[in-house]
Amino acid sequence: MEAWFVDWLHLLIRFLHVLTAIAWIGASFYFVWLDNSLETPPQWKTDKGIKGDLWAVHGGGFYEVAKYKNTPEVLPKTLHWFKWEAYSTWLTGMALLIVVFYVGAQSYLIDSTKADLSSWQAIAIGVGSLLLGFGIYEGACRTPLIKHNLAFGLVMLVLVTFMAWALSQVLGDRAAYIHVGALIGTCMAGNVFNTIMPSQRVMVEAAAKGEVPDPYYGNKAKLRSTHNNYATIPVLFIMLSNHFPATYGNEHGWLILGALALVGAWARHFFNLRHHGKIKPMILVSALVAFFAIGWIIKPASPSAQAATSSAELPRVTDVQALTIVGQRCTACHSANPTDSVFTAAPAGVMFDNLDQIKAMKDRILARSVHTHDMPFMNKTAMTDEERELLGRWLAQ
Repeated sequence: MEAWFVDWLHLLIRFLHVLTAIAWIGASFYFVWLDNSLETPPQWKTDKGIKGDLWAVHGGGFYEVAKYKNTPEVLPKTLHWFKWEAYSTWLTGMALLIVVFYVGAQSYLIDSTKADLSSWQAIAIGVGSLLLGFGIYEGACRTPLIKHNLAFGLVMLVLVTFMAWALSQVLGDRAAYIHVGALIGTCMAGNVFNTIMPSQRVMVEAAAKGEVPDPYYGNKAKLRSTHNNYATIPVLFIMLSNHFPATYGNEHGWLILGALALVGAWARHFFNLRHHGKIKPMILVSALVAFFAIGWIIKPASPSAQAATSSAELPRVTDVQALTIVGQRCTACHSANPTDSVFTAAPAGVMFDNLDQIKAMKDRILARSVHTHDMPFMNKTAMTDEERELLGRWLAQ
């Protein structure tokens, strides 16, 4: 009953996290597009203090949007703020991190082949990485480096990649990736809470007094908003990466994370420029080329090549040998009657109780147990490299 309740809670929190993330990302993309797409207004609008405007059609109606250089003539009674999308996304994300990785630390957070940690030690490392990373980012934003966008972005990329490497040395591969995503998300939500909202409050207070707001606050808020805009795609990649063990399960998964984060931010740059009317398709083309190049570099050897090597140099692996390995290392979870304490039903309905069931999942086994070490989950059953090699040869025969 307890496992059922945790799973149901997990489903609710994950659904809310995805829902609020869509709202936040949508608002972020929309306002960056809006700010970059404003056009020079007619003179009568300029005389009223309007800096830029645009017209749009959506949902069966026409919209007129205007941005003031400083403040409107009269501050409206109703002023819409955009903050709860960010706060809700962060709160549900942290709840998901706690429910999945901290409550289930022994199953999802700790990889005993990397470090012999207690649950509390592993949790402390995870939380500590978030606090440390956020502190480094906020500190960097208070240095002259913040004035140099490209240099700042590259330094942050190096730090994120280093954090991925450091966490992958002591935590499970998935946990390392998710904590990097949580770190970036924390910095993004922190931008909203610590900089964007306070800056906007200063502007509104000045406008309410009939004063001209100091442009420093508006520029500071816009810069942090731009940081969030470029960080969005790397965070989305990390959210989706758990479904693709070729990334986090690779020996150099931390480097893959950094490379794909760079590709994602670069692709986002194309759209930001496009909003300004600067269309540079080679940015998008180069991002796609880099994406597939990364995939080509990390691709495993083909089964035919493995089979050729095996038949020429190594003895044939028997069905009995393969069944023994699978029985000892996989069927604790993937069976009609699992014996694992966490997975009381076969994950995704995948069972390896006989040869036909094993062969039907040949490609998945190769990808997740041979080409990467994603399975057995957290290597709970201690599958050895020799066993992975034997299983790979058998599947390639």
